[in-house]
Amino acid sequence: MSRQWGFAPSPPVDMQVGDGDKITVGDVFLDVMHTPGHSPGGICLYAPGNVFTGDTLFVGGIGRTDLPGASLSQFMNSIKERLLTLPGDTVVWPGHDYGYRPSSTIETEKKTNPWLTGEFM
Repeated sequence: MSRQWGFAPSPPVDMQVGDGDKITVGDVFLDVMHTPGHSPGGICLYAPGNVFTGDTLFVGGIGRTDLPGASLSQFMNSIKERLLTLPGDTVVWPGHDYGYRPSSTIETEKKTNPWLTGEFM
């Protein structure tokens, strides 16, 4: 798809990760959470108190599910079963700043995100 849209293709991966793996960055350990739906291999990275959600969960929104390999039902299951089970005060750091602020919390998204409160479903 990158070529179709005029972007350079992604470089080859240095390593592959799977659900439950740990990534070490300096003194920080990140748990890999497989969250398919936006893409089949979608992941989020969790460290106590913080979750990096990439294109899965935004502030007040969710990622796209209209690309090849995407699935709205799988996506919503990933969000509800993996992300919304994290502690409510976990800070959500999305991959894009589409919301009215750059970060949120799991509890705030549960209460206000229209994709999670049923407004769009």
